[in-house]
Parts: sequence; C-alpha cells; structure tokens
Amino acid sequence: MRTSKEPERRVDFQNKTGSHETNRQDKNPTRHTGCAMDREDGDGKEAKQRKDKIRGKSSSPRLTPARQRHTTLQKQASEEESKVVEESMSAELDSWIKLNAKGLKIRQLDRRWAAEMVNDFRDNLLKFLRLNSDEPFQSAEFLNSGSYFEKVKIRSADEFDMMLKLRVSPRLMTAALDNGLFYHIRLARMPLPVNPIRAFVLDEHMLSSSKILSEMYCLVRKFLKTYKVPDSDFLWVVNRKRPRSPAVTLSLYRKDTCGDELISVDLVPALEVQSWPVGVRSGPDVDNWLGKKFRQEIRSLPIFYVPKRLKGQTESWRISFSHIEKTLIRKHGNKKTCCESNITKCCRKLCYMLLKSLIEGLKLRFPKELDPLCSYHGKTVFLHTMSTRFDDAMWTPQQLTACFRDLFRAMESHARRGLLPHFFVPECNLFSPAVFPPKALAFLVSVLEEQWREGLPLLKLPAPVPPIRAMSPSEDTSPEVSTDVSATLTTFLPLFALALVFVLFLKFGLRV
Repeated sequence: MRTSKEPERRVDFQNKTGSHETNRQDKNPTRHTGCAMDREDGDGKEAKQRKDKIRGKSSSPRLTPARQRHTTLQKQASEEESKVVEESMSAELDSWIKLNAKGLKIRQLDRRWAAEMVNDFRDNLLKFLRLNSDEPFQSAEFLNSGSYFEKVKIRSADEFDMMLKLRVSPRLMTAALDNGLFYHIRLARMPLPVNPIRAFVLDEHMLSSSKILSEMYCLVRKFLKTYKVPDSDFLWVVNRKRPRSPAVTLSLYRKDTCGDELISVDLVPALEVQSWPVGVRSGPDVDNWLGKKFRQEIRSLPIFYVPKRLKGQTESWRISFSHIEKTLIRKHGNKKTCCESNITKCCRKLCYMLLKSLIEGLKLRFPKELDPLCSYHGKTVFLHTMSTRFDDAMWTPQQLTACFRDLFRAMESHARRGLLPHFFVPECNLFSPAVFPPKALAFLVSVLEEQWREGLPLLKLPAPVPPIRAMSPSEDTSPEVSTDVSATLTTFLPLFALALVFVLFLKFGLRV
C-alpha cells in the first residue's frame, strides 16, 4: 500500500485494487457430545464471564458515545432500507442506467493529454519551490487526491486536486473549534527568529492559515512568470481567490481563443501531522467491511490540516482525510481479489459515478436552491453504504441497477432524516441546519423523490443530433434537388404571371 510519505510523481493510469479479508469463523464445528474437556472449557469460560461481569469488565471493546450513536444510526438506516418494498425497475430504465454508466468513463486519449499537461506543471513547480522559497514550502511534496486519482472522475479529465504537504518542525497543538472538523493550530514553542516559519506565526504561537495561503498564491504567480507550457498554444492562469476556499485554483486556456476552461487544478497547502485528534482517534468504522487490521493501518497514516475558514473565524484549519478516502475507494473490496481481474469485478465505483452524475445534474438544474449540495455529500453516502453493505457478492456487475437504486435510496434517506454523519468525524452532521439550511434540504428531498418517480430523467442520455451531411460538388445537381426546384417553380410561376398581368393592367388599362 502506498503511504502518504511516498511522493506520487506521475499520474497513475492503472488501478490495482485490493483489501484485507475479514477473519472467517468455522460455521460447522465438530460435535463432541460426551467430551469432559469441552465441558470443562465451557464451565471455565462461563466462570470467567461471571468474574468479568462482577468486576465490570466487558468482552467487547468499549466505544465512545459518538461512535455508539454512529453505529446505532447505521443500524437504523439499514433497517429502514430493508423495510423498503423492492420496486420493479423497467427494462428501459435499467438500460438507461447501464448505458449512462458506460458513458461516464473518461477516454484514454483525453486522459493522457491532460495528465501530460498537469504532470509537467507539477514537476516544474516543485523544482521552483526547491530553489526559490523558504521553509515550509522548500521541503514540500505533492500528494494527489480527488476524484481523478480515485478513478471515479466522470466524463472528462478536466479537474485535478493536489495537496502540497508542508512539514513544520516544532510540535503542533490543536484546539477544536466545532465538533471535530475545524481547529486552531499552535506551535508548542516559539521558533527562533532565523526560522522562516516564524513569519506565519501570530500571537500566542498560533499558526496563521491565511498567511500560509497568501504565500502560496504569491509563489504560484511568481512561478508562472517563468514557466513555459509544453504546448505553446496554451497558458495557465491563476483564478481569483474564492472566499473560504483552501485552494489556489489555476485554469488552462488556449491562447488564440477566449474559450472555456480546459483544465482546472486545485493546489491545497496542507500541514502534515502524525497524531490524530481525540475526536477521531478511533478511526473510521470499517471493521466489518475491511477488517480491524486494515483500520489500524489507516490509523498509522498521518493526517492533514488545510487552510479552510470556519464561519466566524479568520485563522482556522480543517482536518482532511482525502488521502485515506482515496485508499478506501481504491481498496474497496471485502476480499483482496475484488477488481484485481476481470473475473472479480464489482460495480461499486460505477454506482458512485452515477450518483456523482446525478448530483452534478441537480446542481446545474437548480443552482440556487441546491447551493449547499456538493459532491462530498455523495462521497460520504457512498462510504457509509460500502461500510454497511460490505459483502462483495452484493456488488456484482450484474446488479448495477439494483445497487445504484440502494445507493440512491440511502442518499434520499439521509436527506429525509436530515442526518449525514461525517464518515471520520461522526459528531459532524453534514446535513445540519448550520451548514445545510432546512429549506434547501426539503427541496433536495422533493427533487430526489421527483427524480425517482419520473424514472431518473437526469440520467437519461439526450438523443444524438444527426450529423450534417457534407455534400460533394457532384451531388449539388442530384435528381432529388432538381425535382425539388422544379416543383417549386411549377407552384409559384403561375402566381407570378398573374401578378405581372395585374400590374400591367393597372399601369396601361386605366389610361385607356
């Protein structure tokens, strides 16, 4: 498994996925009806359980209150989904869903061209930072994240997300600002005046997120003054800074036209920290899905803080799990063999891509009403669904339509209950009134119900426009064209003659 400390130097086109198997218990134990040793072992176990009960011990690991509530909510959601009557889907809708899923994949030619442009930009920017910046940017490394590198980007390779890992030497201390997603970051001790990191430190040893992001903007603009794009017909442009965005966003345009954006890149400066905050220290609930051992491997990875502003705060950092989300989506199978060959394919990613397409369509159709909705809501629903429906046999390619129906229903259920716990921070509700207004949430529920009732019209492919027939010079005098011209002349020539006679009569007849 690739760790976050290994720099990803090239855009990866091959997806080799896998996961850890959960331990299987023997379902057919041998029978020993008269064995004294078995009875003694059983008596010993019962005695130990009685002692543990007296001492207040529990055989199962103790969960935090947040994790207990999260587990209870997951069970309730599973029960609600199990109560839903199996709905028969028309063969036409089933065909539309499968056809749409095939059309969501990116063409290899488009992928290759975009990867070459982004790779060259990234490699040269890293060289520039090594030579023309101070700490922490001088020792920075890139970490690829986002839907393209998770192999779930839809339609075109036009968006790339990359985190620029920054290491700060002194020990960091975090203070939660909300329910575990946003933090203040302070240095354990003030750095020496000669340390370049001191320029980003405020009073009380607080590390400034706004200064880090502003410095990133300055460095990228300085880099673009000397950088030459491999194809001289294109150029990179730094976009205007967006409020509460943690990224420096760049766009690739063609020089000779003022056309649309071809590629968008989000560069996010991120502080790499090894220790996890208390609220998320137990890690994501993937024991039944990927196994306890895999959860421990995830917990051994560092986490990142990005300069994202919390409402009402100016110097806040948001915790980011994008690198772990990429690992979960790419190593998604309950068994190690899932998607490692054509024999063991599943439909998990296709279902997620369909949900992304639906959310994208809803955002385009109702931009004002569904402004709070974003693709991360779909990703969170997808992670929860994979965690509860963990068996690979439930995600076979033949079940694509049924699996997408269950994923769609899970999204609708979370919206109707107004509860979508963050996959890593269960205390954080992504559908809470503070971040998703009730009016917008009610509208989301209504449009989801409408989509299902009308057969998911946003997933239906539009009818192809017939191509314009290019005619050769010899075809200009074809019999069809001559016949049409003759018919036109035959129709209008008598009328023209009558009009001419009438005009002559008015001109000369009246004089007579």
